[in-house]
Amino acid sequence: MTSSALVLRPAQQSDFPAWLTLWLGYQAFYKVEIAPAVTERTWARLLDPAEPMHCTLAESAGRPIGLVHHIFHRSTWTDGPYCYLQDLFVAPELRGQGTGRQLIEHVYEQARMAGASRVYWLTHETNQDAMKLYDRVADRSGFLQYRHLLG
Repeated sequence: MTSSALVLRPAQQSDFPAWLTLWLGYQAFYKVEIAPAVTERTWARLLDPAEPMHCTLAESAGRPIGLVHHIFHRSTWTDGPYCYLQDLFVAPELRGQGTGRQLIEHVYEQARMAGASRVYWLTHETNQDAMKLYDRVADRSGFLQYRHLLG
């Protein structure tokens, strides 16, 4: 970062307004609108120690500027869990300064400590800027995602 050191820390209840700003920015980037009730439930889950969902905020000069959500789940291929990096977002005006990489590396460390054998994530094929970073910090698996929406 420029003049302030970057701090990575777990989200706290008092972070909701800042997290929500970042979360809405993430949704705008992907051109989606997540229902407020789902957003509220997600926030509660991210703060619940009984949930396998986690949120880390990147903070600079006392202000959250990025977020990463990751989820641990079991796998049929390993004894330990996998870690799914579900959401990664850095405020647009602060991109390109290493925050995204640090958030990813933080998830790698959390996954190691949890005994996970891999961290994986998805991105949209049009997210070329992010893919430049992802290609430096991870390997493309070659798998494609298929999905069928229910309801």
